[in-house]
Amino acid sequence: QVQLVESGGGLVQPGGSLRLSCTASGIISSINTMGWYRQTPGKERDLVASITRGGSANYADSVKGRFTISRDNIKNTVYLQMNSLRPEDTAVYYCNMGVYTGWKSENYWGQGTQVTVSS
Repeated sequence: QVQLVESGGGLVQPGGSLRLSCTASGIISSINTMGWYRQTPGKERDLVASITRGGSANYADSVKGRFTISRDNIKNTVYLQMNSLRPEDTAVYYCNMGVYTGWKSENYWGQGTQVTVSS
């Protein structure tokens, strides 16, 4: 069994910064792509950023230049540094990882962390 635990959400003023973290634990042989998604009430969960095991990153247009995704393959952790936050960034943020346990590959999700950008 694999579990993903997120941290770092909260309330921040417009223009402020937050750093999200997500760590995987359990039976893990390797982790392929790691990513962050976000969701607001009544809407679909959308990709914010993703990063391959080799470090290639991909961003949604709305966050390019403001958010940075990174990973630590030793710690099985993915980070999302969010700068210049805007009210429209308010959402529940979920991490996602493609985990190979040694006999199968499967997608896992974190529990979600609330990010609220408001003055």
